[in-house]
Amino acid sequence: MRELLPLLPKPSRYAGREWGVTTKDPAKIRARVALAFPDLYDVGMSYLGQRILLHCVDRRPEFLAERVYAPCDDAARVLREHNAPLCTLESDTPLAEMDVLAFSLTHELCYTNVLYMLDLAGIPARASERGPEHPLVLAGGGACFNAEPLADFLDCMLLGDGEEALPRILEEVARARDEGLDRRGLLLRLKDIPGLYVPSFFAPQGPGEPLLPLVPGYERVEKALVEDLNETPFPTLSPVAFGQAVHDRLTLEIARGCTRGCRFCQAGVIYRPVRERSLDRIESLLTDALAVTGYEEVSFLSLSTGDFSALDTLFARTFDRCAAEQVAISLPSLRVGSVSPAIMERIASIRRTGATLAPEAGSQRLRDVINKGITEEQLLDHVRHLFEHGWQHVKLYFMIGLPTETPEDMEAIVDLCRKVRDAAGWQIKRLQVTAAVSPFVPKSHTPFQWERQIGPEEIRARVNLLRDLMRRHKRLMLKFHEPRMSFLEGIFSRGDRALGPVLEQAYRAGALFSSWKDHLDLEPYLEAMRDNGLKPEDYLAERDVNAPLPWDHLDCGVSRAFLLRERKRALEARTTEDCRYEGCSGCGVCNLDGRVSRLSAQSPGKDIRPRVLLAQRDQTDAPPPPPAGDKPDLHAQAARYRIWYEKTGPAAALSQLELQSVFERALRRARLPLSFSAGFHPLPRLSFGMALPVGVESHCEWLVLGLREDIPAEAVAGALGPNMPDGLALTSVEHLAPGKKKAMRAANETYRLVLRGDAAVRAERATRWREFLGKKEFLVERKTKRGLKPFDLRPLLAEVREDGDALVLRFDWTAGYISPLTLARAVMGPCELTEFGLIKIAQEFDLAAEGSAAGDSAAPTETDTER
Repeated sequence: MRELLPLLPKPSRYAGREWGVTTKDPAKIRARVALAFPDLYDVGMSYLGQRILLHCVDRRPEFLAERVYAPCDDAARVLREHNAPLCTLESDTPLAEMDVLAFSLTHELCYTNVLYMLDLAGIPARASERGPEHPLVLAGGGACFNAEPLADFLDCMLLGDGEEALPRILEEVARARDEGLDRRGLLLRLKDIPGLYVPSFFAPQGPGEPLLPLVPGYERVEKALVEDLNETPFPTLSPVAFGQAVHDRLTLEIARGCTRGCRFCQAGVIYRPVRERSLDRIESLLTDALAVTGYEEVSFLSLSTGDFSALDTLFARTFDRCAAEQVAISLPSLRVGSVSPAIMERIASIRRTGATLAPEAGSQRLRDVINKGITEEQLLDHVRHLFEHGWQHVKLYFMIGLPTETPEDMEAIVDLCRKVRDAAGWQIKRLQVTAAVSPFVPKSHTPFQWERQIGPEEIRARVNLLRDLMRRHKRLMLKFHEPRMSFLEGIFSRGDRALGPVLEQAYRAGALFSSWKDHLDLEPYLEAMRDNGLKPEDYLAERDVNAPLPWDHLDCGVSRAFLLRERKRALEARTTEDCRYEGCSGCGVCNLDGRVSRLSAQSPGKDIRPRVLLAQRDQTDAPPPPPAGDKPDLHAQAARYRIWYEKTGPAAALSQLELQSVFERALRRARLPLSFSAGFHPLPRLSFGMALPVGVESHCEWLVLGLREDIPAEAVAGALGPNMPDGLALTSVEHLAPGKKKAMRAANETYRLVLRGDAAVRAERATRWREFLGKKEFLVERKTKRGLKPFDLRPLLAEVREDGDALVLRFDWTAGYISPLTLARAVMGPCELTEFGLIKIAQEFDLAAEGSAAGDSAAPTETDTER
């Protein structure tokens, strides 16, 4: 697959040579797992679960974990045209040659992408059709607590925490291979690992009937649980995305689980009990991870970060460290009132990363129904503090279609948004309050798992009502989740095995990337449901609380009796307190104080209970303490340097935007005192030369860097050189004389053109370059702001000469500029980068444009004029 890199769109997605990649001697590896994320690289590289599992496997010398993501449509087309299988990023190994292929199922709309990746890998979709030559196909993630629609396609699923279970799976896979055990024998062993669900060991008995257990003693599957996060491996360095990941930052999990008890929230049920990581451990992870990754933002992550009991103390211990290096801190998943003004002030002093709050419902009655546990006054107090500390945009998340919802509840959403706007006062000129509305989707293992989901037409009617109500008010904006997407999610979130053929048929009909608006197409799913005698409305309908559910054999540790009690309290609009700070609510997970945990296989050997650092949250209204020591002036610039480097091999796949991110992180890793720009979003003072086209290599690229301290050039090179990634090699560093900053412009660039393929074709293309040099003009149409205009390419080529089997081309950019790749294809005719290679080997600067002493250097040196 890697040899096709030049043909793939956004090739950095598939290069696989990022920082943090683990490589091992293949001869010493007993089992290999490909951790597959069924979405684009940009999304998957933001997923913390994959990073944790990579670390848990790779810390074992006898095992190796690699990554693979779903290629985009165009990339898949290239693979199929060249009969190339889908491969891992790290070693370019075909997935079919791995021992285990483990998918992360984070939501239901990725199910057809699982079939897509199996297809591209050449692995049979159905588990029953796989033989001993195929890898074990596994899935994990929150959706596995009811992934019955995928049951026919997976050998097994892992419910719950994977840190302990995945290495055990690899141990059994390696042992089974050594003993010559068949696939069924391996599955019989795996079923004894906590959390391991083997779908083929349960058989359907017809619509509305529970699954029939086929293996004695294996009637229910309990989730795997890690009891103490401090004893669990967590990565400080994992692959750092070259491309722009959706959440491109350092993510530290400070706690797992949530017992706030929101009745619609599946994660708040399946990940109980709450387990907080110690402050010492978090601080150690933060220090080590920032040093080796170079990230400019850190996110303290949990299901409800604001409920972390020692959040104020955590900020007090980590804030100065981050502020001194212009590292922003973000807190996702905030509950209203859970962040103190002191924390807001600290965050705002570095970089405001956005304020998103989730009241979920507009009226207090409906917030009590869903057990949100917040009041209107708490929300208004929270946003007042945000506005006081400089925030001008607040996003509020709401759900529509919640059980017992009335028209008055809809009107309350707009009323609450208006009150939030007014809490800011009219002195904020750019104020914006956004209501982001999503339809309620019932999930398995929640108190609302039996409730009805409203259909697309009802969703649109309620959204239209909100739109009509909101357009009367200034500074309020409405955004809403695609109704068709929620409709499809609702079908599969409470689906059964009858939906397996629907998925397969929909995939064959082109249903892919259904969580992307521009790809979502309901018709393949609806047609497949009709062909299989199924009705969408049956899956969205209210369920009988006494009837079996498709997921009854999958135990998350929370009892059915508890869920029914919570459902009853919801219908009575009664709230339930958070058990980490109040009394036990009897959910069934813990074995604290002699209680009987439903996790019966693990309870005898584990202390299953909430692990909270403080008995009560430490957030207060007290002002933050003054910074420890003097804060450095991050905007000062004491010296400037020109960095010369090579861009070859995998780095040629990087775009200019990606290159800037890579260099910022390399410089941070090198611990150099960067100088930052001023403004709302300070950035390191870096200026690059003319952008190199993606896929083109170079031996003479450069950038100009500003530092807060005047450091010898050789010291800068010594610090930066070892921190450059694969394909970016430092060649030299020049100390620039002080003076007015001016851009450098290349007047001439020399490239080495390597022609590949058939000898006759190579000879013909070489001849075209010589013929081009002999022409007086060579007109092409060039797109401008005023439309297509003729453009003469001929003045841009100054020289062509032979150099062994290659041509050396010198381009003259004083008459204009066009991408060297575009020029090469105009001369040689349509051809791909697999048929030729371009390497920049020298460049000359336009000294007239530079000025004299006011430029980058008082007198141009030999290295200034040509590299």
